[in-house]
This record gives sequence, structure tokens and C-alpha cells, in this order.
Amino acid sequence: MPALLLSPAQRKQKRAEAHHLDPVVAIGHDGATPAVRHEIEAALDAHGLVKVRVFSDDRAAREALLADLSDSFGAAPIQHIGKLLVFWRPPAPKEKAEKEGRMPGPKVVKVLKFSKSGNHRPQVKKVTVVGNMRLAAGGTLKRATRRRPASIKKSAQQG
Repeated sequence: MPALLLSPAQRKQKRAEAHHLDPVVAIGHDGATPAVRHEIEAALDAHGLVKVRVFSDDRAAREALLADLSDSFGAAPIQHIGKLLVFWRPPAPKEKAEKEGRMPGPKVVKVLKFSKSGNHRPQVKKVTVVGNMRLAAGGTLKRATRRRPASIKKSAQQG
């Protein structure tokens, strides 16, 4: 796979995101062994943005390693500073399992109630809204009522 190409602005953003990361994989004097490549692949799958430490004093070898790894993993080379290499690969889309006939779960909603005088802080109240409830204008919860079937007379008049 060829390496991803990012714009300078995108690379700058990814460098900023990678700043606080610690190196996940360390490459020793044996180079990029299959075990090391497997660990980098797993880290890219899990995190997307990976920092790798290379214990080599040869700068040209580290640059060649950066190009080789980014090509083989289909990742974008973000940064090569000192003995640290940073790679980024977009996360794979996760398949969401849809369950037939499933209703939405409870939601936690924040309700703000402002004071009448305006001198006090608004009160923040967390309310759990369950399936058949709705939030009314005053911040109160109302349950949905079942519609009663129309009487026989009314249904005969409408039809």
C-alpha cells in the first residue's frame, strides 16, 4: 500500500495530537522484524496515531525506515524528530450491529431553570428521559398517553 499524503495543515494537527503520546513500539538494532511490524500494525489499528522509538544512530537509516513502514502499512508519515517516528492511519469503519425492533434507551438530559428575579444562577438539573416520556416546555417530564379509540358513534359519523 502506498503511504497516505496529508496537507501540511493536517500534518501539523496530527503532530500536535501526537505531542503528548509516549512511544508505543521500540525498534532495536535488529530493525523492523516481523514481530515489530505486527506490533505497529496492531497499534495503528487500535489507536490510529502511533509514536515509535528507533534505537539507531544513523539518520539516513531512520528516514528509510520511516518511508518503508509508512508504505507497508498504508499510513501517513507525520513526523521524524530525533529517534522518534510518528505514523497516522485513519481508523477502519466499525460495523454497527443493528438489532431489529430495538427501542432507544434512556437519555440523560440537562434542564436549565432560570430564576424569576434574574439575580440568581440558573439551576441545572439532570433528568433521565425514558421511552414513552417527553420533556415539556417548563422542564417537566410528561408521559405519553395512549390514544383512546373513538366511540362507535364518532367513528360512524366520520366514515
